[in-house]
Amino acid sequence: MTMSFLRRGDRPAPSAEALRLVSVTKVHGAGGENAVTALDGVSLSLRTGSFTAVMGPSGSGKSTLLQCAAGLDRPDRGIIMVDGEEMTGGNETELAKFRRRRIGFVFQQYNLLPTLTVAQNTTLPLRLAGRRVDRKRAREILAQVGLADRLHHRPDQLSGGQRQRVAIARALVTEPSVVFADEPTGALDTRSARDVLELLQDAVHIHRRTVVMVTHDPVAASYADAVLFLADGRLVGRMDDPRADAVAERLAHLGDEVPIGRPLADGVRAGV
Repeated sequence: MTMSFLRRGDRPAPSAEALRLVSVTKVHGAGGENAVTALDGVSLSLRTGSFTAVMGPSGSGKSTLLQCAAGLDRPDRGIIMVDGEEMTGGNETELAKFRRRRIGFVFQQYNLLPTLTVAQNTTLPLRLAGRRVDRKRAREILAQVGLADRLHHRPDQLSGGQRQRVAIARALVTEPSVVFADEPTGALDTRSARDVLELLQDAVHIHRRTVVMVTHDPVAASYADAVLFLADGRLVGRMDDPRADAVAERLAHLGDEVPIGRPLADGVRAGV
């Protein structure tokens, strides 16, 4: 499925590095015995136009990594940069503006407003950011994700796969630097999941969007260019050109010891 989300001249040329985390640490709890270190000095660098899956067991820190990298939560220490611009400074208003300019979201449960139509849900981020709503362009994007005949439907009139397509169109309409996807296929049947993953691939490989996807599914991870593995709040491995069976095997051995500071590919280091 071919898409065309980017128009020349719409925004400055992106940085070669879409996302960088430097020694990012996040501790949940007030301290003492109840404190839980969700992220323990995580550093990574992802290039523009890459599709990265993040995997790990429950409690490994993958959801916290996504939330901090996407600006939905603040790390306790460390630096987060999106498209060459630091996100970790500023107040909540400035952070919200940054997210609306640079970041798109795709959630497992879609997060569509039930009273709005497909077209209205898609253009909502533009309205919230105070940007001009180009209805023609929104229709083009919805047509490209297979929803040209659903513009005036509401979410309860759509299948799960169709709702997630709306969520993808909504994430991409603002032309974000990075799209964060949190278990985007977790609530879908096999065919719908495949369609959604192929849409994310097209957005990355054809149109140079950068996607970071948290998933528990080795098959979903196999659609990515690379998989990063987390355990106990630290990056403990990377797999390029992942296959589902190899990903499943690696997940089964995440408890194995990995030397702290072991270098990974493309500027990613485990536990540094």
